[in-house]
Amino acid sequence: MKQVIYEAFGNPAEVLKVVEAPDAPLGEGQVRVEVLRAPINPSDLIQVSGNYGVKPPLPAVAGNEGIGRIVEGDGAGQLVLLPAGQGTWVTHVVADGRHLVPLPEGDLDQLSMLLVNPATAHLLLEDFVDLKEGDWVIQSAANSAVGGYLVQLAKERGINVVNIVRRESAIQGLKDLGAETVLVDGPDLAERVKAATGAKMKLAVDAVAGATFGRLGDTLERGGTLVNYGGMSNEPCQIEAGPLIFRDIHVRGFWLVNWFERASKEERMAVYASLTKSVLKGTLFAPIDKHFSLDEIAEAAKYSWAGARTGKVMLAPNGV
Repeated sequence: MKQVIYEAFGNPAEVLKVVEAPDAPLGEGQVRVEVLRAPINPSDLIQVSGNYGVKPPLPAVAGNEGIGRIVEGDGAGQLVLLPAGQGTWVTHVVADGRHLVPLPEGDLDQLSMLLVNPATAHLLLEDFVDLKEGDWVIQSAANSAVGGYLVQLAKERGINVVNIVRRESAIQGLKDLGAETVLVDGPDLAERVKAATGAKMKLAVDAVAGATFGRLGDTLERGGTLVNYGGMSNEPCQIEAGPLIFRDIHVRGFWLVNWFERASKEERMAVYASLTKSVLKGTLFAPIDKHFSLDEIAEAAKYSWAGARTGKVMLAPNGV
């Protein structure tokens, strides 16, 4: 089989390489899965660069999510979601069959992305504030994969979302996903949010950090919650003391890995069952930009890292 590995941290386009490895024998309870799709997420490339929250021991197999079909062992023929952090930029994986989430037949691209970004969007809406129909939420990095999923999930629940982006060119893509209120970030953000909605936000979710973090906090109602799940600006989260003290703003952090560690198997299955239903209905999706083979990994990493995309970049380890 082929694997995409890295033996040192650095520029993904330079340190990622394809190697051949012998097929591992199956142990008790294990199955062999042919990997059909594996998305390239920003977090994957940040991990390869050595700037993620955790560093795997080297050499490491790249990729943290994907979808495949069991080709050997119990359940042969079944479409499955691969375990988190399995090392999915490969042609085949050997895994414990008990850790695989069975999936119905459907769009391989959309189903392959269930593990990380849709789950993150779902949990950001579910786990921090008891949101009701008609409530208001604000999010930064709204044109990100998580942002796009959050727009769609909120729409299903009748929750209003103010979507913040960092450039005018990102607005139309969000409108195409069904977003109604899209604003470009800036120092007067709170005033423009109030003018556009006439409402105070109940929840703010941020993936940018820096000054954007504090500006989102300024839009919150008294006792509102501000959740950070990323740092795209590469700057510390900045917020004035006033909102924290006088308006009792609650600041939280979110990392999906921590949720996996504390969630029961039943809780995990319930989340992914709900997301799968939405994907199959066609109400939850992400645009796909381009497919690459494993042998094109350097080009794929460079293309994805550049950021000028119209959708998700996909690896198709065994062909499209």
